[in-house]
Amino acid sequence: MKTPKHAVPAIILIIAASYNSPAQAYNREQTSLLLKNVAGWNAMRSNNPQLAIDLSKANLEGANLKGANLADANLSKADLSGATLNNANLKGANLSMAYLKKANLVGTDASRAWLYGANLNGAYMRSAKFTGANLAATNLRWAKLAEADLEQANLKDAVLFEADLEGANLKGALLEKAVFIENATLKDAKFSNNTILPTGEPASRAWAMRHDSRFFKEAVVAPPEFVPPVVAAPVINPENLTGTQPGKPQQPTPDIREVESWNAMRKENPDAKVELSEEKLGHANLSGVDLRKVTLSKSDFERSNLDNANLAGASLVGVNFQKADMKGANLKGANLEGANLDRAYMKNANLSDANLTGAILFGAMLYGANLDGANLTKASLFDANLEKASLKGTNLTGTILIGANLNGAIISSSTITPSGKKATRGWAASNDATFTDK
Repeated sequence: MKTPKHAVPAIILIIAASYNSPAQAYNREQTSLLLKNVAGWNAMRSNNPQLAIDLSKANLEGANLKGANLADANLSKADLSGATLNNANLKGANLSMAYLKKANLVGTDASRAWLYGANLNGAYMRSAKFTGANLAATNLRWAKLAEADLEQANLKDAVLFEADLEGANLKGALLEKAVFIENATLKDAKFSNNTILPTGEPASRAWAMRHDSRFFKEAVVAPPEFVPPVVAAPVINPENLTGTQPGKPQQPTPDIREVESWNAMRKENPDAKVELSEEKLGHANLSGVDLRKVTLSKSDFERSNLDNANLAGASLVGVNFQKADMKGANLKGANLEGANLDRAYMKNANLSDANLTGAILFGAMLYGANLDGANLTKASLFDANLEKASLKGTNLTGTILIGANLNGAIISSSTITPSGKKATRGWAASNDATFTDK
């Protein structure tokens, strides 16, 4: 099956010298009506069937949307964590990278919906309908999908750790490269010869029996095509980009997750200004991505792979990098004020001249990292590993270093200790660090 490219994300990409316009987001009037009165919302939808619904990035956390008509709505990157969507109509809706952690979707009809990269961790979706839906790269850890209809759904690269799929219909589903299926509950789940397993092979009766599932022999059918929803999205301003002429059609920006395409676009337009906020990029594979000087305030990169990524000069205020892989990443001069780097793996990363004021670095792996000239004022480095890291000229005023490993770390006379005083040879020795006058 050909893997389609997913929907265009909400990204503004402009030249710094040109205009500054706010990122496209949800329609406030629509959001207000939906939250206020679901019955009134459904009546409005019935009376205006052609009205485009834009709820992208809307904060709908914990909202009671039971029975809401959200068919074909744009809910990309919306926060629906803990929301009640029981028996809602999500047919054909765009929920790419939406946050649905612990949401209730019992009996919800999300057939043909686009859920690429959505976080459905712990969501309760018993008897929900996902026929022909795109659930590629979704987080389905601990999701409850008993008796759900996933016939011909795309679950490629999905995370299925301890997902409950008892009695679910997976006939014709694409499970290629889905992970932790062996940890999922598959009792009485329905598989057919049109189901593609994580190995890329068709399901068999023997495989189904080994997993306490049921097998159905069907006529061989062509796998469905998963076509991204067409939505109005920010685009590159063609007057400011290489190889474009005024009056020619504007081109959509590639999604960050499409690292190769994204990097090619950045290479062609090195001076372009990229502004994003509250992006949902948890668990994404972004190894080597070019995010130089990008604004990514309050975005989520939890458990993402950012090995060797270039984030030099980026604005990362309040960004969540909890447990992210950032080995060899370039964060030189980045603004990480208040960022959450709890247990982030940053071996040999370049954090020189970075602003880490108030950052959380509990248990962070910073072995061999370059923190020269970095500002770690009031940062929390409890139990962090700074072995052989370079801290020349680093400001550690008010920093919590309890349990931190500074064995072999390089301290200079210009390093400021947590007390606010300049480091001395004695202070370095007491922390098993190496002192230099340079």
